[in-house]
Amino acid sequence: MSFVIGIDTGGTFTDAFVADDRHRLAAAKTPSTPPNFAQGFLNAIDELASELELSTAELLADTDYIVHGTTSTLNAIVTGDVARVGFLTTRGHADSIRIMNLEGRYAGLGPDQIQNMARTAKPAALVPRERIYEIDERTDYKGAEIVALNEDQVRAAVRALLADGIEAIAVSYLWSFRSDMHEQRTREIIAEEAPGLFVALSSEVSPRIREYSRAVTTIMNTQVGPRLDGYLTPLEGELRARGLEGKLLVMQGSGGCITAEDAPASAVTTIGSVLTGGVIGCSRLAAVRGDRNIISTDMGGTTFLVGLIVDGKAVTATSTTLNQFTVSTPMVDVHTIGAGGGAIAWLDAGGNLRVGPRSAGARPGPACYDEGGQEPTVTDADLILGIINPENFLAGRKRLSVEKAAEAIRRHIAEPLGLSVEEAAAAIYEIQNAQTADLVRKVVVESGNDPRDFVLYAFGGAGPMHCASYSAELGVSEVVVPIGSTSAVFSAYGLASSDIVLTAERSQPASMPVEPETASETFARLEQDLEARLADQGLEFSSVTFEREADLRFTAQMAEVATPVAGGTIDTAGVTRIGEDFERLYDQLFGEGAGFPDAGTQLITYRVRAIGGLKIRPQLPELARGEGDPSPSGHRDVFLDPRRGREPAAIYDYGVLAAGHRIEGPAIIEAPTTTVALPAGRVATVDRLGNLAIRFADALDKEEF
Repeated sequence: MSFVIGIDTGGTFTDAFVADDRHRLAAAKTPSTPPNFAQGFLNAIDELASELELSTAELLADTDYIVHGTTSTLNAIVTGDVARVGFLTTRGHADSIRIMNLEGRYAGLGPDQIQNMARTAKPAALVPRERIYEIDERTDYKGAEIVALNEDQVRAAVRALLADGIEAIAVSYLWSFRSDMHEQRTREIIAEEAPGLFVALSSEVSPRIREYSRAVTTIMNTQVGPRLDGYLTPLEGELRARGLEGKLLVMQGSGGCITAEDAPASAVTTIGSVLTGGVIGCSRLAAVRGDRNIISTDMGGTTFLVGLIVDGKAVTATSTTLNQFTVSTPMVDVHTIGAGGGAIAWLDAGGNLRVGPRSAGARPGPACYDEGGQEPTVTDADLILGIINPENFLAGRKRLSVEKAAEAIRRHIAEPLGLSVEEAAAAIYEIQNAQTADLVRKVVVESGNDPRDFVLYAFGGAGPMHCASYSAELGVSEVVVPIGSTSAVFSAYGLASSDIVLTAERSQPASMPVEPETASETFARLEQDLEARLADQGLEFSSVTFEREADLRFTAQMAEVATPVAGGTIDTAGVTRIGEDFERLYDQLFGEGAGFPDAGTQLITYRVRAIGGLKIRPQLPELARGEGDPSPSGHRDVFLDPRRGREPAAIYDYGVLAAGHRIEGPAIIEAPTTTVALPAGRVATVDRLGNLAIRFADALDKEEF
């Protein structure tokens, strides 16, 4: 027997999922343990073993691999707990990371923030000026050496940085993506002066045009690489001591994983690690259900995450913005706001009710946890409104205090606003649903898509409680709650279902049409590089596939559109097709006729993703078909719709439901790790995998008619 395990470490809970080659499944949800998140990881492994009636040693001995979605790198950047880094760059370009390509004030901010320029500010430079050293060297845009590398300057800079107590060095020279000769020699010199020191080269981390973003990506990789290594190495050591024979893999923001040994060298790719598991889980479930266009919504304890799957593939971005810095690393395009179940409700200076982005987290947690939390949260509001059963939270493993929740809402929200506790809780509920719906609408519409063409998937511990409400105004055809064996650990299921995904890219700017031979040879070299890197992972793959794309733009533009490219040898017709596909995508994103083909087109970057299919793919069990309609286990008064107020709702135990069962709202479905709220006018049907498919009752009536 062989197991695969997915461990998703969030700010509030650590979710775990396990499957074996005989399709046996188990799941566990345990509190996260900041600041030592590794302990929560290990606790989750123990819980999985208990669910399978095995010892931890027995489980780990039979585990082929563990896929881990970790917050380690993201937390390091957000909190500033990063390695002390030195930076070597080409003479005359030390201030590039301070100038920030003139976008530092507004990058990553919303329109309302950008409009208030007086309140915007550039963040502090990633590396202080005294730890930046300029080196005499230069290659041109073709990769030809213009100025030889001054090795004496490199040695002097390294010695000065070592004396300053640096832990790692980032190297980013101009045009190094066309020729890495000088960067490679610089690393050799650093190794001579400081054997074992962590070093990152821009030609390896981000071999892409644009000096600023390439330098930022390399520096961030250098800052978090030692921290990720400091987290993973002891964790893997402890797992080995407990009996793990297989591999520890780390999820990347690109939607695929990499071995823990290799992860620190490309640490920046794991920044989105903990955000992508749910999107991958959606793609796996959608393939079984036959859904092609999916809105993935994950409401956990701390955040609300939204991603898209279009025509069966997760939507990706070639770069992202973090703390107003542009990071050039491909990743699944996941948008997030601080609106999880632990989001804190508060009043601003004008007396307006706000929800999030601050979170109560795992410690102390919502007030109703009765573990010291004093501020009201979304979970407290859900409890007051009758959505959550205080006796049945986490399958009864944790009792919630209605009194503590009511007191927090009364003191901080109700009394200052002149409301009753229930009115204040209802207001928190409504604001939470409105701001999550706004994010979903923004993500779908701004990507050039129509929400009516999508099915919305809702998961995470808090997602099923709110999804019927935040989806109501989007016009989606259906809401699916993956409440079967994956339930509230859906992201962990996605991790366990993932593959090895490696990316190689190379900027080689040229006007279209490019020479077919050049395009074919460039893609072929990238694929050869990826084949070698896949072999280095030390894993057996059920299949290996390559996906190509090229970044194109109209001449004189500063942003590109990633355009899929067919495999195989590229001929003249193939080059023409690349250009036509780019123009079609441009129209889809920005509106028909928005492009300017007469200006000409440029191909900027070639990119290939290698996907190594892992051998064990969790198979979700099918439920037996039920007869008739299910009987509720009871009733209680619940607030689910502001137009109807508190009203009696039927309560159903998910454990007794069967495929084909149909439930009409208002109703509550209670599962061991989450609760599904079904307002009046909605109907939920249990599908063959145990998921709840929610639709408007009038839409179903029309279909039946």
